[in-house]
Amino acid sequence: MQISSRVPAFAIFALILQGVSFGQANVAMESVQSEYLFKRIPPPAMNDAATKAEYKILRGKLDPNSAGMDALHNDKMPANEDQPGENFFFAAGTDGGCLEIDLGRTVLVKQFASYSWHATTRAAQVYRLYGAIGDEAGLSHTITRGTEIAKSGWSLIASIDTRPESKVGGQHGVCIAGSDKPLGRFRYLLLDLSPTETDDAFGNTFFSEIDIYDADGPDAIPIAIPKSSLLAFTASDGKYQFTIDITDASDLRDWCDHELRPVVQAWYPKIVELLPSDGFVAPSRVELRFQDESRMRGNPAYASGTVITLNTQWFRRELKREARGAVVHEMAHVVQSYTQNRRNARTTTPGWIVEGIPDYIRWFLYEPESKGAEITERSFALATHDASYRVTGNFFDFLTRTYDRDFIVKLNSAARDGRYDPNFWMEAFDKSAPELEKEWKADCRQKIDQAKK
Repeated sequence: MQISSRVPAFAIFALILQGVSFGQANVAMESVQSEYLFKRIPPPAMNDAATKAEYKILRGKLDPNSAGMDALHNDKMPANEDQPGENFFFAAGTDGGCLEIDLGRTVLVKQFASYSWHATTRAAQVYRLYGAIGDEAGLSHTITRGTEIAKSGWSLIASIDTRPESKVGGQHGVCIAGSDKPLGRFRYLLLDLSPTETDDAFGNTFFSEIDIYDADGPDAIPIAIPKSSLLAFTASDGKYQFTIDITDASDLRDWCDHELRPVVQAWYPKIVELLPSDGFVAPSRVELRFQDESRMRGNPAYASGTVITLNTQWFRRELKREARGAVVHEMAHVVQSYTQNRRNARTTTPGWIVEGIPDYIRWFLYEPESKGAEITERSFALATHDASYRVTGNFFDFLTRTYDRDFIVKLNSAARDGRYDPNFWMEAFDKSAPELEKEWKADCRQKIDQAKK
């Protein structure tokens, strides 16, 4: 992890304001694990001066999975630590950006607060806060990568870095306030946001809320903080720990406890055994989290790191059909962990392989009796080895049965270690992928014809 400087959590620092007549400011930074129960930082508020402010990105690219700038002043807080649809963050792989807040009028700012939440490095906050009244000489609202903001009419208020020495995840809060007077009069505030790390593409902070307190405004009204409801359990051997967050699906508690829990307990360890590679240690803690359909962008479920997010409404509809199998598929993604060697990879593993392996495990090992990945007369013409999901899973089953029982182990190892490239097939089978597809299609055709008799 590349970190230029470290500031322990729960520290308080005095910074000198530059270009602001009100002088000195105090900066409080804390990290907690739940309910935003900070000691030195006020809880998120719903009636501050930022609620009706206009937000604008001056530099940087919004991540397509982000909720956008509205998340910063919509008077709502995330219910858990990995809710992209409830947070503002810049695109993966970018170096942050600049966000301008226009309060619409000059405000006597008493204090500024920012809140974030994530399980890992995207919880920390690293930024510089600037302010301006609007009539400063040379004030620029055009910020590019090389712009010296302090020389463009903006006054530096504070430099923030909440990255602690340990336990990087959690809820991080920052409060910038005057020591004995308000911070100053501002119409515009500018955040120059930096990623927390560059070891991978996921270093841009999940910001949940920004509050700006008007010294002449009303007393703050705290935002209602969502309460989590969890089921916690371990695998039968005690090696792996799981939680199911049913905050958004309390009616599914019994199903999760009696139907889903046994599947997770039995099949996560099995998947770990099915997908080994030298030196790899599978995640020991996995969280499953239900989320409202409106925030799932049409996805039934998806895995991100060690968190599996489940579409509440979709699962209600599929409890007796595809619900459990979908979880098996997503657990395979958790175990795959292909992003860990992304920077050293010769090529990027194609998506059809990434999705084909979990569907092979699901349809041919977990629920083969369902025949959910069977190639039929109707689907035969369009079936290709790289069609992804269950069709590719069928192709992988053919290769496992016909050529090599350990084929999936070898393919997964190459993908996880960043060694996969198109030559894999010739090296593994002495045949190209198109040649193997031709044999597979012939096998499918034979099965279809036999079924007709």
